[in-house]
Amino acid sequence: MRELLGRLGDPQLRYDAIHVVGTNGKSTTTRLTEALLADAGLRVGAYLSPHVRAWSERIRIDGREADFDAAVARVRPHAVAATQFEVVTAAALLAFADAEVDVAVVEAGLGGRHDATNVLRTRVVVLTNVALEHMDVLGDTREAIAAEKLAVVQPGCIVVLGDPEWEELARENGAARVVVAGSSNLALATAAAEEFLGAEVDPHAAEDVALPGRLETRSEQPLEIWDGAHNLAGIGYLLPRLPTREYVLVCSILEDKRPELMLEALSVLGPTLVATESSNARALRAGDLAARAEPYFQHVEPFPDPFEARARALGLAGPSGAIVVTGSLYLLAELNGHGTHP
Repeated sequence: MRELLGRLGDPQLRYDAIHVVGTNGKSTTTRLTEALLADAGLRVGAYLSPHVRAWSERIRIDGREADFDAAVARVRPHAVAATQFEVVTAAALLAFADAEVDVAVVEAGLGGRHDATNVLRTRVVVLTNVALEHMDVLGDTREAIAAEKLAVVQPGCIVVLGDPEWEELARENGAARVVVAGSSNLALATAAAEEFLGAEVDPHAAEDVALPGRLETRSEQPLEIWDGAHNLAGIGYLLPRLPTREYVLVCSILEDKRPELMLEALSVLGPTLVATESSNARALRAGDLAARAEPYFQHVEPFPDPFEARARALGLAGPSGAIVVTGSLYLLAELNGHGTHP
């Protein structure tokens, strides 16, 4: 990644950054921080992943989606042997430099230490939360995973935490100051913006921020809600925020996300699940997911095609019923007509 950026003139060194790491809530925290800094008069770039509606969601400048195709095209000639995520990350960092942003708010992809985003001139690091996921890469304890995520801390950084549990680790990694903001995404974003600016911000400036695929109501009759909760902690966040109904579920889950635990948690929403799959290589096949779901649901049907799965769920629910589409942001992206490749 550093070699690629070097060939591009090291654009990431031309502005300061807020680096957002953690298990859940990174995209929302990034967008909220973007809105608060823009309201304070700064020119802001924001980088998110994955997307739900279109690849252009990933690169934002001045509160709008950038020209994604043009940004990636500038990087491709220099991207020998680079991964897809490295190319898109480099495209974002170069686009921010070209736009002469004052600050970039950058969401990490996986972990932190070895993530392609760990190249920034970082002033503030935000750790949203830590839960067990990607254990084959990050470690099999929360402590090990937190260490990987907080490895992005550079000497002199300010670290904003959702949980005081990681304060000592942040200081050991070189944090000049640690702020425990609380677990809500808005609290984290407000603290990050205020620490970057050295001044108070108005949290109401972010009240209109909404992300696709996060508690997104797609229709009312039947009630159809899409949420990209992709791990057990995400399901724990989703469940108490749904209207009290009996739901038909449409699910795709990645194999490394402890699917049985997710399915057991989701079973409180209703007795019927339609299992499907995304084109992500780590997605469980619909038949495998259905077999794993059978101990927790009275009625399970596999439909490998996501569009057929959603149609079947809508039919099972009926006009007066309710469905939830969840388990993977990749599933939501495919239902929006966007696969996994730019």
